[in-house]
Amino acid sequence: NVLFAGELGLNGQLLPVNGILPIVSDGAGTYDAVVVPANNLTEARLVPDVNVYGFTHLSDLIDFLNGKKYKEPPLKEYTADGEPGVDFAEVNGQPLLKRCCEIAAAGMHNLLIIGPPGAGKTMISRRISTILPPMTEEEQLELSKIYSVCGLLSEKTALVSERPFRSPHHTVTQAALVGGGRIPQPGEVSLAHNGVLFLDELPEFQKAVLESLRQPLEDRRIVINRVTDSISYPADFLLLASMNPCSCGFYPNMQKCRCTPGSIRRYLSRISQPLLDRMDLCVDAPALSYQEISSSGRNESSAEIRERVLTCHRLQYERYRDEGFIHNSRISAEKIKTYCALGDREERYMEAMFKQMSMTARTYHKILRVARTIADLDNSSRIRLKHLNEAVCYRTIDDRFWGGITG
Repeated sequence: NVLFAGELGLNGQLLPVNGILPIVSDGAGTYDAVVVPANNLTEARLVPDVNVYGFTHLSDLIDFLNGKKYKEPPLKEYTADGEPGVDFAEVNGQPLLKRCCEIAAAGMHNLLIIGPPGAGKTMISRRISTILPPMTEEEQLELSKIYSVCGLLSEKTALVSERPFRSPHHTVTQAALVGGGRIPQPGEVSLAHNGVLFLDELPEFQKAVLESLRQPLEDRRIVINRVTDSISYPADFLLLASMNPCSCGFYPNMQKCRCTPGSIRRYLSRISQPLLDRMDLCVDAPALSYQEISSSGRNESSAEIRERVLTCHRLQYERYRDEGFIHNSRISAEKIKTYCALGDREERYMEAMFKQMSMTARTYHKILRVARTIADLDNSSRIRLKHLNEAVCYRTIDDRFWGGITG
């Protein structure tokens, strides 16, 4: 009752294969032991309570099966990511954008940033992973299985312990972004599972590629259908996107903007209303002044912001311990009234905003979820008027830029 997994070379060598981690995980409890190539041994042993043996050659395996004592092969060494450290303390200005990043991280809310070139959109976006809480062991193992299938664990630690930050170029294909190919593989949305998917220069992506995000953003999974089979990969990520307000980047500053109304309309229409509706937060990142850029004052560090985010996550873990979700952004529509209950005054305010802003049901629910996160950061059990007011403010910018031009 032994599971054998690997590739056999014509010279008898046992060669490593992708996907060992999910293979061994699925076989746990079914088989008495698992045999893998030696270079897959470290990865296979990430699954607890499984007897795993590794061999470099078929003859070694035959000797073992014939009763020879097992000799541990040299284990494959893994190195950690070499990415340089970044910190919010390095960022001057943009207090509203920093606040939005904190809210997004605290409730795992999707965030769209709009502003001119050089405003710090990308710089700040690349620091959001520094304020996210650490992954649980279950989340680490789930993410590592995805990286194992893609053969990426050799570029990471044996177990992916840091939340991913994926930033595909705007020339990415639909298959590379959401998954697919002749032999279906996970895409960027799955590699960003439990982490952040950052799309810089959002309108430069092909429209069909962006529209393919709508289903995983709703279902938190991506399903790849083939004639003979259907494959599902997890894709629960925080979508972070940035963009210029027009082709030249300076609209609505008409002293600098060189675009015609028609070109601005065409540029913004690359982002559809259904995709906009799936952004929980939309924030304007204005150009920085000289005083802001040259300021030598102390900025809040990632560690300080992360502590507040961690406290907010703990509140959510406790609140949703009996639910099928753990973040405010994932509250289902039928649970909104349970976890986002409003008082009479707050109800009247939201009714007025709903009519004034011509909200869709999806936008209305997203505002309530964001307000729930803002209330948690404020250590308030109730959603109050000030929390709703701030949440609504983060939805006015899309109306300011798009109005009724998208379909």
